[in-house]
Order: sequence, then structure tokens, then C-alpha cells
Amino acid sequence: MNAVVISVLIMLILSIARVHVVLSLFIAALVAGLTAGMGLQDTMVTFQEGLSGGARIALSYALLGAFAMAVANSGLPQLLADILVKRMNSADPEKSQRVALWTKWGMISMIVAMGVMSQNLIPIHIAFIPLIVPPLISVMNRLNLDRRAVACAITFGIVTTYMFLPIGFGRIYLHDILFSNIEKAGMDLTGISPTVAMAIPAASMFIGLLTALFFSYRKPREYAQAESSYVSHVESINMLKVWGAIAAIIVCFVIQTWLTIIDSQADPLLIGALVGLSMLLMMRVVPWGQADDVFSGGMKMMSLIGLIMITAQGYASVLNASGSIEPLVEHTAALFAGSKALASLAMLVVGLLITMGIGSSFSTIPILAAIYVPLCSTLGFSPLATVALIGTAGALGDAGSPASDSTLGPTTGLNVDGQHDHVRDTVIPTFLHYNIPLTIGGWIAAMVL
Repeated sequence: MNAVVISVLIMLILSIARVHVVLSLFIAALVAGLTAGMGLQDTMVTFQEGLSGGARIALSYALLGAFAMAVANSGLPQLLADILVKRMNSADPEKSQRVALWTKWGMISMIVAMGVMSQNLIPIHIAFIPLIVPPLISVMNRLNLDRRAVACAITFGIVTTYMFLPIGFGRIYLHDILFSNIEKAGMDLTGISPTVAMAIPAASMFIGLLTALFFSYRKPREYAQAESSYVSHVESINMLKVWGAIAAIIVCFVIQTWLTIIDSQADPLLIGALVGLSMLLMMRVVPWGQADDVFSGGMKMMSLIGLIMITAQGYASVLNASGSIEPLVEHTAALFAGSKALASLAMLVVGLLITMGIGSSFSTIPILAAIYVPLCSTLGFSPLATVALIGTAGALGDAGSPASDSTLGPTTGLNVDGQHDHVRDTVIPTFLHYNIPLTIGGWIAAMVL
């Protein structure tokens, strides 16, 4: 059996068995290297060299965690939570159920909207999660809102947006990576719209969201009002500090947007977080005496996601060096080369496996395009169907991978009180509700376009 398949299956089995994700990734990397014949020493060296690829991302998220905690210290997120609680408390007994219902769906709609905007209008990716989710946990508990539904809502906003809308991160995925690699492989995409190509897969993601919200997790789920690791140190809300935090957020947003537009080599998340933190200190939103505790608490909140992403980079490095990815793609595609229906389904499943292991759809496309484009041309797929097939194959697995920031982000925000398990409450729900419909949607798109 192929080393990549064995490795990914072991990683998933260990994660489901509650082995820590970092340890699961490390063991899976060893299995991939040894199964591929790399030897223990080469596997370890490759793994260690790959770790450096995640260091910058981890530092960016750590600083964003500190920025989020500093904003929380201003009282801005708490003000939002207080408004929601006050609205529920002041409602007439006859209207309380209706108010709770409006609060619930208003909160979920806001979270989905933030997920969408985090990919384009306010390109901060998952950095919005520690800003708005932790202070809303107490409200969610009062509403008995199943956090698995919230995790699905966040992941939907993040993943569907970049795979469908060619703006912000979506432009990077659809144009700079997907179109660029397909054209490099020899297919002319003149006049092809990525939005049209990815419309059916995006619609399947929406169906998955509706299934999660209105069927799978519609019933109340009780959580204890436990002490949270989210501590804002706010005794009374000072509106001057609130407006200072708003100003810092706007400046952070402008800097990140500008650096993204000019395609700067500097990391927009890192620079934006540093400037935002500096502003909060200078405006005394965070008192000097509390600065160390506030920043340390924020970094601690995001430290796990940083460690997992560093480990995932080492794992991805071993998978790439194993030489087992291309044979997996070639053999699977050749197995069903006589049938467009079976071949397209096989290509989607292989994309799912690779992305589940690497944890990044952006890194999967270059691997798939070089082999899938000639095969699609031979089987008679149109350019539009080829874009849909490869774009979906790359996106598959981003939702549902234990090492993806699309699942790590929701867990970071929802597990501040220790009542939201990463694998059972984020990974498995998002895998089931998005990868299954996305596979079906990608297959339909490949067959009808």
C-alpha cells in the first residue's frame, strides 16, 4: 500500500483515539518515511527541516492571540456579550423564547459573516476567532447552543469563501495557484470563470452547513458555566478604551489589506498584529503593569495551534520527500482511466487524502495539477470541468483535517473553557458535513460542466 495512504490513515486513527494531534502527526511522519524507504535518519532530518516552514505562521498567530487578548482587555468584546445578555434578560417572559432564538441565529449569522469577510474584506483569516468567539461562550452556554454547529459555521465561512470568490485569499487560491498551475500544465483557460467552475462545489458546502445547523446539531446541548482561560481583566467598561481598541483594529485591518494588495514579502498578519499591539500600549488600553500578563495569556491561547501547524509543516515535508504522492495520483487515476465518472471520483478521493495529510489546500494544488491536467485532457473533460475537479480536489480535506487551520481556529475559540474537543467536536463534524457533500458536488461539476 502507498506510504501516503498508510500514513494519513494512521494519523486519523490516532487522532480519533484521542492521541494528541502533535504526537499523531509525528508518528504519521515516521510511518510515511519508513514505509517509503527513506530510513529513520533521513526521515527525521526531513521532518526537522520542514519545521522551519511553520515557524513564521506560528509566531504570527501567537502575536494575533496577544492582540486579541489586548482588545479583550479594552472591554469591546465584553460589551458585545453584555448587550446580548441584557437583551435576553430584559425580554418579557412571553417573548424570551423568541429573543433567545433571534440571539442564537443572529450570533451564528455574524460568525459566518466574519468568516466570509476574513478571507477578503478584512483579510485576517482565522485571527477573528479569538477576538469574537471567547467572550460569546457564556451567551452560547445560556442558549444551550451546540458548539459543533458553531465550528461548522466558522469553517464554512473560511473554506467556501476562498474556493468560490476570487477576492483576497480567494484570488490567491483560484488565480495565483489553481489557474496558474493548470495553465503551466498545458491547458488554455482563456474565458474560464473560476466562480462558475466552483459554483456547484460551493453550493454543496452550503448544503452541508444547512444540514449541520438545522438537522445534526439543532438540539440544545448543555455546557457548564466553567471558568475560562479567556480572562480579560475588565472590571468596568471604559468607552475610551473601547474606541482605542476599535482604532487599533481598523489600523491593523488597513495595514494587512495594504500589504496583501501590494503583494509584499512581509507577513501581513505579523506586521498588523505588531502595530495593533503597539497602538494599544501607547493608548494605555492595556496598562503597562498588566501588559505582560495580557500578552502572555493571549499567546498561550494560540500556542497550541502554532505548535500543531509547525508539526504539520514537518509532516508535509516528509510526505513530499517520500516520493509517494505522485505514484498515488498516477496509479489511482490510471486505474479508472477508461471511465470519466470513476476517474473523477478517484481524483477527488486522492485529493482528500493528500490535503488531510498536508493540512493545506493551497499546497495540494501544485501536486495535483501537473498530473490531473493531462489525464483530464485525455478523458475529454472540458477546461471548465477540469478547473472544478482540481479546485475541489485541492479544497477537499481542508475542512476535517486535524492539522488544518480551518479546524484548529474554531477549536481555539470554542475550547477556552475546556469543553470542546478538537477531534470529536470540530474535526469529525466538519469532515462529515463538508467533505462528503463537497465530493458529490465536485463530481457533479466534473460531469456536467
